[in-house]
Amino acid sequence: MATIDLLIFIVYMLGMLGVGYYFHIRNTGVEDYYVGGRGMGKWHIGLSVVATDVGGGFSIGLGGLGFLIGISGSWMLFTGLLGAWISGIFLIPKIKRLSDKHRFFTFPEVFLHFFGSRAALLAGLISGIGYLGFTSSQLLAGAKLASAAFISLDLTTALVVMGFVAVGYTVMGGIKAVIYTDTVQWILLMSGLIFLAIPMAWVAVGGWENISASLPPEFFSFTNLTWQQFLNWMVTILPIWFVGMTLYQRIYASKSATEARKAWYIAGLFEWPVMAFMGVGLGLLSRVAFQDGMFAPLGFSPEGQIDAEMGLPLLLRTIMPAGLLGLMLSAYFSAILSTADSCLMASSSNLLHDLIQRLFPYAISQKSAMKWSKLLTLLLGIIAVFIALNLSEVLSLMLYSYAFMVSGLLVPLIAAVFAGQRSETAAILSMFAGGGTTLGLIISGAELPFGLDANVFGITASLFTFLICIYISGSANKLIKNENTHRN
Repeated sequence: MATIDLLIFIVYMLGMLGVGYYFHIRNTGVEDYYVGGRGMGKWHIGLSVVATDVGGGFSIGLGGLGFLIGISGSWMLFTGLLGAWISGIFLIPKIKRLSDKHRFFTFPEVFLHFFGSRAALLAGLISGIGYLGFTSSQLLAGAKLASAAFISLDLTTALVVMGFVAVGYTVMGGIKAVIYTDTVQWILLMSGLIFLAIPMAWVAVGGWENISASLPPEFFSFTNLTWQQFLNWMVTILPIWFVGMTLYQRIYASKSATEARKAWYIAGLFEWPVMAFMGVGLGLLSRVAFQDGMFAPLGFSPEGQIDAEMGLPLLLRTIMPAGLLGLMLSAYFSAILSTADSCLMASSSNLLHDLIQRLFPYAISQKSAMKWSKLLTLLLGIIAVFIALNLSEVLSLMLYSYAFMVSGLLVPLIAAVFAGQRSETAAILSMFAGGGTTLGLIISGAELPFGLDANVFGITASLFTFLICIYISGSANKLIKNENTHRN
């Protein structure tokens, strides 16, 4: 990498830290730190939502899907479009009204409102663990990109550097730093893809004539995937729009329900078709480049093996001239940071508000809450780096983190908000059943029926557990009522 590229990259990273410091001196309390003062508009919120949801894991992961199966990989983000619009129509009006009334900070506070303190405590634990894992996946995505771009930079060192920057500005600036940097980062990524990466990659691999000749026809089909793949994406990604802590923080931070809904519609369109097709398209082009031997000087010959998720970073390193490579890498790093910072904020908020302050209500005073918020964010950021040091595949880790939260939290949330079911026992047992089933199946490595994701079985277990508890509770109440009537 040329010196100019390294300088551009360093300036970008310092700029992110500068934004964090700017909000560090302006934030006045935990309401600023965690929900941005509750007065942000649709464009900042919308771009922050899509930057957080797509981010580095999906950016690098989409490239990997394009490398493996072609444009059919775009269906993964179609689930994001559906999730954004469905939750925008049905969920946001209810949640925003509650958050304005009760001044919510976190997603588990919704569980506190509907179910009680024990359910909220468990929801906070599930959400906190899930987002800690998701933070690690984003840092790992950045490290993969950096190690592919910088010849002398190994994966471990890259991971430490990514962690330092992402954790640093998040700790200092809180959610305002996160949302405003997300806006800039998403604009930077879109501009880099549209004006630099895609046209330059297209020309470098020889245009349509060579692309169509190098790849089999199924790479250009929308059906080059199994129904199990699509279903697994659907049940894992779409529900996160109903239980994602990062998304609830942005609902709370919005000026109004109307602004939040518009933000969700904006985010959905940017996910699919915009980012979906650009991401898998670049992955497809990287497959052509690999097969044509363009990566051979970097040690990846067409006859050898390559990690599909490394194809896109290697393509950028191969085709970009000095100066432009630094800009493009900064754009991709921006996507990664935009998700890592949001997930870190979510995990920190869960730990402070839903665990520590719930278990030890007098341990942290209002005056010291800001200091503790930053300390906890720093601690969790360090833990996330250590987790990422022991993991290897970005997309799987990200989807497992999603699955763990979805399996445990989706069913009781839907039951409370849309069906009026408020049994705390049913909520707690369904969370244990859902999250436990999914996590157990993942850890066991068992071969599941029909090739379905563990999350399918986790959600099913959660649903049946909740329904059985409600039925038993209803039968017991009916029996007690009949006995009282008989006595009278």
